[in-house]
Amino acid sequence: MSTLAEKYQEFVIPTYGRFDLDIARGSGCRVWDFSGREYLDFGAGIAVCSLGHAHPEVTAAVSAQAGTLVHTSNLYRTAPQAGLAERLVKIAGPGKVFFCNSGAEANEGLIKLARRFGSSTGRHEILTFEGSFHGRTMAGISATGQQKVKTGFGPLLEGFRHLPFGDLAAVESAVGPATVAILLEPVQGEGGIHIARREFLEGLRELCDRRNLLLLFDEIQCGLGRTGEWCGWKSLAPAVQPDGISWAKGIANGFPLGAFWVGNRAAEDRGPLCDLLGPGSHGTTFGGNPVACSAGEKVLEIIERDNLRAAATRLGKRLADRLLAARIPHVTAVRSLGLMVGIQLDMENFPKSARPPALEVVVRLMAHGLLAIPAGESVVRFLPPLNVTESEIDEAVKLFAAGIGELEKETGDAPIATS
Repeated sequence: MSTLAEKYQEFVIPTYGRFDLDIARGSGCRVWDFSGREYLDFGAGIAVCSLGHAHPEVTAAVSAQAGTLVHTSNLYRTAPQAGLAERLVKIAGPGKVFFCNSGAEANEGLIKLARRFGSSTGRHEILTFEGSFHGRTMAGISATGQQKVKTGFGPLLEGFRHLPFGDLAAVESAVGPATVAILLEPVQGEGGIHIARREFLEGLRELCDRRNLLLLFDEIQCGLGRTGEWCGWKSLAPAVQPDGISWAKGIANGFPLGAFWVGNRAAEDRGPLCDLLGPGSHGTTFGGNPVACSAGEKVLEIIERDNLRAAATRLGKRLADRLLAARIPHVTAVRSLGLMVGIQLDMENFPKSARPPALEVVVRLMAHGLLAIPAGESVVRFLPPLNVTESEIDEAVKLFAAGIGELEKETGDAPIATS
């Protein structure tokens, strides 16, 4: 056991099933452990490091801001927060932005917005979806459509119902007198890269308009360029306009920052929706910190300047196409949108292991020098930086084939299938 592992075991609460890897440094799409061994990082901090590790321009922006002003609280105004808010509004549409520290907090803000919107009519119920993930707070796990995150934490926050993802008829039937909003990920990340259909998103917008509900998009994993558009839903149903959006992860390349946007539609007789959370209704000590916002401004500037949204589309297609062409054993499907790629494993014929199939594969890949992220028991996720290169894409496919190829002797060759 390494010294770091011993310290973690003694001093850190064991809420994470950590891999046996101590990371010392990173650069671009690669990280190194303390012995100097190199790994190709196709997890990017779970879709966080949009520009890879230690991007020099982000480092320079953060260093300059840290030498100028680190923190003031939200009692005062700062230029980086205003500048980043302006950029995000231009991306999402007319409205306003609240800054926080994480995706879970951003979703908490959207949930509070929905409750406030429905308070005048006694409505509070929010419809979410099976397979979803909305964070680890009490409201977040209550909203999440996965039982494993809820076990042992009851009673949960009342007012959430989970419906089949993509089933518009089920949503229509579920709307009742208490329903106030629908919250969903246009692309379910933790759920295994499940992509909403255009007709589903358009149908939800029409239903929300007809029943006076809020349509809220959790874009924490699929937002800000990863799908090839600034907003994940714009890759799927560009005509749809939500009422609220949550962001985090890739927004600041690893600096703790979350945000939610609220549109300016009329909230009945209470003015614009984006002004519904007035003074004293919501807050945060560190959210909108000048250093984190400086990082966020620089990240969005570079994504735009270097045309990385188009690169995500092109490189994501290359990655999916090469995985399909390789016909790798134990893989039954590849689901992808931009640089969100989910590799579905064969649960029926996968070799027996003490670990679930996705975890087994990720551990084997790490031994071959490739970092990936499991999604549930049966999906391996690739979420590389948006500035990943073609050669790194090809290298990852080769390493994946080598790692999973070790299983060929344990089971028959199951050719890959498209999905």
